[in-house]
Amino acid sequence: MLQIHSLRHAAARSGLRCVTTLLVSALMAGHAAAAVVGAVVKTDQVRAELIAHAPEGVVPGKPVMLGLKIEHQPEWHTYWRNPGDSGLPTTLEWSLPAGVMAGDIAWPAPKKLPVGPMVNYGYDGTLVLPVSIDVDPSFKSPTLLVKLQAQWLVCKDVCIPEQGEFAIEVPVQAATGLHRALFDAAARAQPATVDGVKAQAQVKAEALEVKLSGMPAAWQGKPLAFFAELAGVIDHAANVTGQWQGDQWQASVPLSRERTESPASMYAVLTSPGQTPGMRVALDIQGTWPALTTVTAADTASTSSSASSSVASSTATTLPRVAPPSSATGATDADTPSMTLWAALLLALGGGLLLNLMPCVLPVLSLKVLGLSMHETGHGDAKARMASGLAYTAGVVLSFLALAAGLLALRSAGEAVGWGFQLQSPLVVAGLAALFTLIGLNLAGVFEVGTLLGGLAGTRAKRPWVDAGLTGVLAVAVAAPCTAPFMGAALGFAVGLPAPQALLIFAALGLGLALPFLLVSVVPGLARWLPKPGAWMERFKVAMAFPMFATVVWLVWVLGQQAGIDAAASLLAVLVALAFAAWTWAGRGRSAWALIGSGVGIALTVAALVWAWPLWKATPPQELATQAGGAQRWEAWSPERVAAHQAAGRKVFVDFTAAWCVTCQVNKRSTLSQPEVLAALEQHRVVTMRADWTRRDALIAAELTRLKRSGVPVYALYKSGNATPTLLPELLSPSVVIDAVSRP
Repeated sequence: MLQIHSLRHAAARSGLRCVTTLLVSALMAGHAAAAVVGAVVKTDQVRAELIAHAPEGVVPGKPVMLGLKIEHQPEWHTYWRNPGDSGLPTTLEWSLPAGVMAGDIAWPAPKKLPVGPMVNYGYDGTLVLPVSIDVDPSFKSPTLLVKLQAQWLVCKDVCIPEQGEFAIEVPVQAATGLHRALFDAAARAQPATVDGVKAQAQVKAEALEVKLSGMPAAWQGKPLAFFAELAGVIDHAANVTGQWQGDQWQASVPLSRERTESPASMYAVLTSPGQTPGMRVALDIQGTWPALTTVTAADTASTSSSASSSVASSTATTLPRVAPPSSATGATDADTPSMTLWAALLLALGGGLLLNLMPCVLPVLSLKVLGLSMHETGHGDAKARMASGLAYTAGVVLSFLALAAGLLALRSAGEAVGWGFQLQSPLVVAGLAALFTLIGLNLAGVFEVGTLLGGLAGTRAKRPWVDAGLTGVLAVAVAAPCTAPFMGAALGFAVGLPAPQALLIFAALGLGLALPFLLVSVVPGLARWLPKPGAWMERFKVAMAFPMFATVVWLVWVLGQQAGIDAAASLLAVLVALAFAAWTWAGRGRSAWALIGSGVGIALTVAALVWAWPLWKATPPQELATQAGGAQRWEAWSPERVAAHQAAGRKVFVDFTAAWCVTCQVNKRSTLSQPEVLAALEQHRVVTMRADWTRRDALIAAELTRLKRSGVPVYALYKSGNATPTLLPELLSPSVVIDAVSRP
């Protein structure tokens, strides 16, 4: 599938949700209407058709209309002439015979399309963009051959630039009225110019003061929406509150902080509930405009709309053309992966093996070492040791397959997720914190599993392989935040494959993680390297509680990054109540007071959960979502920001990271915050950006997919004039980063 990042005409903003993957699949077919031959382009997002309306034939001085009809799939939309904070307007390029001239698009009144902190302007449902044509008396052909090349950007959770080529023949002498109803509806959707309405506008400070007098009675007293037809002037997302005084409406419209235009006049469209189709007014603007926003080498904190526009324009002219009628309609992948399945399997196996060295897995691996050293599954019983190793391997591999199946199912359903997706949910993070708290308390001797789980304890005693299998499941649960070398390329390749092959790669990853313990279990000579059982085991078992509690500290911090300090505090309260409940429940057989204490512990845990649950699901405060993790030099990432900086000739280093990614945090502290690295970035004028994937972000997920990666960390160095970045290793060192940014 051909994948291209859409570069939208916008000032970049934090929380931008429009990401990109190009999927153009077109079909041109005949249209049965008199002598009119129609052209239709179909993609998974829209059905576009060139239509015509000539009720009296193609005659000079008589109305002849052409139009592009776009039928959007549910929740998809295209854009108005001024797309708002992001997007691109639909463009129509006509090819007409001599003596025939096309006018401008008669744009219907748009609707506001909120996207996070931004507001776009556009259309959904069925849309007709009508264009009137003038026919010169010199035109004498029996048919009017119309050709159109149209380009549009269609967005939902992702944005897809598409285009199509259309051709129809309209009979000159016969009437063509098949689409009369569509053109009539399009005419009714045009914002009207109302006689008697006078418009004034004046620039004052950072706002445009608008005054409309002589407004119709049906409009008076109602809320109005203000749409500037010229992009790059007003702050589209700002709240415009107007005041009515009789037939006069006054409003202060904030100017854009990235304003690129200082017009002496412009048109605006106003809409109001129940007033179809809207009103178009001409504004003569008085006053002095503030200085325009520009992007300079010294000011990398803001992006001018003009820079974004130039990049978007260059991209629009290079979009791949839709196949002609005789060609197949399926899209092809313009960047077919060169990796083979066998290479991906070997990389996954190696990545899983190296995953054993990652800090997030070490607490669980210490438990496995302890289990293999125990006399009942260690040196004294080879069969039990082998069963334990095989059960651990099965637990690891099956858990990886279950995780992969969930990942692939969500992606096929349209969710933008990747490796570690489950940790993007604060509820999952809280659940893991509770699990590790209980494991730590168990290791510390606060309670025994048998006192809590009864029958399961007997099963574990009779069948120790059950314990080994559960340890494998736990190892995978904590391995998700880590990405070892080789894993990124293998998993990024896997998610683009059919499900059976993708699952095979994930199984190889699991086998690599389990391989050291599998070998120790089945090769007797290797078992001799394990420490011999002894009294040290009990003390070592208690010592292993502390890595578990350290993991809990990290998980609480992750939840705080996702949902805020109140959510982190509530999780601590739940964990304290859970620990009290486990302690009291473990001693329930000693006395009635123990039973009362158990009831109190359970009640406190339930109460804490009821209080904490809404906080865990809350959206984090904006300041948490945008903090740069230390150095203020790190900007929030967006495709437009990257494109604008590239257009200005600068390199851009992007850190795709997440709070739950342990490897990311290690790299951040060991490399990206080091003075020599920061000095090299400054010396070579490299713009640094951070794409935070702590919570789900479709824009980041789409960029990772384009880079053939499925999880974080990913470190990408974008250079001027090159859309494909250089990817650095998952494990960084200062020398690696300095060498990469120093190259021309």
